[in-house]
Amino acid sequence: MAAFQLLFPLILSCVAASARPPRHLPACQVVQMDAFCSDLSLRSAPADLPHGVQMLDLSRNQVQNLTQKTLAYHTGFHHLNLHSNNIHFIQPGLFKDMTDLKVLDLSKNHLNVFALSKINIGPLTAVESLDLSNNGLYTGMSDYFLADSPSLANLSLNGNSITKIAQNTFSGSSSLRKISLHNNVILEIEDGAFDSLDHLTELDLSKNSITCITDFNLCNLKVLNLSKNSMELFHSTASTLSYKLLHLDLSENKMPYFPLLPRQNMLEYLDVSRNHLQSINVMGSLEKKTNVFFYYLKYLDMSYNQLKSIPDSFFYCMGSLEVLNVSNNCISSFSITNPGLLQTVKIINLSYNSLQSLTFGENTMQSLEKLFLHGNDLATLDHQMFQRLPSIKHLQLQQNNLKICSSQENHEDPPGCVSFAFIRNLQFLNLSENNLRNLPANAFANTSLMLLDLSLNPGLDMDKDSLSGLEHTLIHLLLSENNISSLNTDLSSLRSLKHIDLSTNQLTTLPMWNKDSSIESLNLQNNNLVTLESSTMLALEHSLKTLYMGSNPLSCCSNLDFLHMVQHSAVVVPDIETVTCVHEEYSEPVNIEKVTQEMCHRSGVQNYVIAVVVIVCVVMIVLGLLVKCFHKRKRKHIRSFTA
Repeated sequence: MAAFQLLFPLILSCVAASARPPRHLPACQVVQMDAFCSDLSLRSAPADLPHGVQMLDLSRNQVQNLTQKTLAYHTGFHHLNLHSNNIHFIQPGLFKDMTDLKVLDLSKNHLNVFALSKINIGPLTAVESLDLSNNGLYTGMSDYFLADSPSLANLSLNGNSITKIAQNTFSGSSSLRKISLHNNVILEIEDGAFDSLDHLTELDLSKNSITCITDFNLCNLKVLNLSKNSMELFHSTASTLSYKLLHLDLSENKMPYFPLLPRQNMLEYLDVSRNHLQSINVMGSLEKKTNVFFYYLKYLDMSYNQLKSIPDSFFYCMGSLEVLNVSNNCISSFSITNPGLLQTVKIINLSYNSLQSLTFGENTMQSLEKLFLHGNDLATLDHQMFQRLPSIKHLQLQQNNLKICSSQENHEDPPGCVSFAFIRNLQFLNLSENNLRNLPANAFANTSLMLLDLSLNPGLDMDKDSLSGLEHTLIHLLLSENNISSLNTDLSSLRSLKHIDLSTNQLTTLPMWNKDSSIESLNLQNNNLVTLESSTMLALEHSLKTLYMGSNPLSCCSNLDFLHMVQHSAVVVPDIETVTCVHEEYSEPVNIEKVTQEMCHRSGVQNYVIAVVVIVCVVMIVLGLLVKCFHKRKRKHIRSFTA
């Protein structure tokens, strides 16, 4: 009786709707057997749909009641897309004759209203993919959509208000392979809720309110996402069974200790970042260390935690690890001295820790290609440390306090300096914000450097041969914010250099470049440039594509070659609005785009006239003085003769 009371107004609305006179419906786009009718303000499918249509897209319309008439009495659909409508009623048994329907999208509707009737929409005989996301469904409501779905493999319940997964929630959908429950408010999962799903391989429980997982026993599951919950504990069952889990995401939770994972696992991806990890021991005690084997693990992310140390024994059973991220922790020392450890690792991120000691032994980490050490305030390193890494290509060392050794013999190096010469495969090196004072000659000799960042080292003194050896490899050079007034280093010898940043320095003259220059991008913002040498600008013009010149005290009429290049060549000046120059006829700086040669010629003529007037005046004054002097002498001579 209650169900009839809920359905009665809906039935009346259907009858009223059918009594209205038919209105003209916009035409759908039909391609072969697919009908696209989205965004047409429709309340139902057009009556003239072709016979045998297999896919109907009625998304983003105004459908309220889903009936046989709504679907123009077609039953041969393979794919039915009804997302983003206002559906709050579904005709009971509507889908029972749709034996070919594989995909049904009912997301972003108001199915919570229909669920109040407690009537199943099934059977969904052949449906393999069902999307019920963003429908306001809460605990128990999904049962009416899943009760008779024997072929259902892919289910989305994202963005609803489900608080509990009951033991029988999926009992009518035993073929499920993938379930997504992202962004609900799940607090509880009853024991055995997923046990009947022998084919389940992917489960997304992210962004819920789950506090712990105990006795995890889904042996066939391959992908599990529990990120963005409130989990303090993750324990699997103590079993000798082999788990097929490959991908486990436990990020953004509240776990103080490393999760207890199945001893026999095939895990390849593990993310425990952004937790409260203080130890890699499961229970936080030395007596209860992890004895789990990670033979297949390739990716491990423990960043943004509170780890203070990682003993090398932790890596004993990680023979396949390729990526290790332990950035943003409190690690003060990191040491790998056993050649058998981390043999396959390619990327290590130790950035933003408290590193004071870093040690890589001989023949360790022979596959390491990228090493991130920025933000550690490192002051001393073994000076041949990086030469022990034969595959290293990428070094991020910014925000430390390193000193660079010279590659020359019998050269007195500062204590604790590190060498970057003879690192054969090194291509990217970032040494910005290291308080570098000196860059010795041949500092990067016998490397393959393509990018070198030396910015934000105020007072950096570069030897004239500091970049020797990089003539044929270096493409990007960053020297911004170094308080440089003049460059001792000859950049014209760097034949492959294409991008250079010299912004925010004290340069008064440009570096010299010749016609062999390959410079494509040049940043000269925030310097003290008044005049740009014509020869340099002409040398750059054939290759230069992008030029930044803002915030320089340029002279308008002393840079006509530069003016011509900006106004008539293909060079792009992205900060053109801030590029100004000083003209003596104007009290305020003039935008470079508004300067014309006539302004400077007129100024030149005026200056010439003024100069002539000044000269004439000076000559007349001098002549006047001479005449006066002559008359004085003549009078004096006459007086003396008379006497």
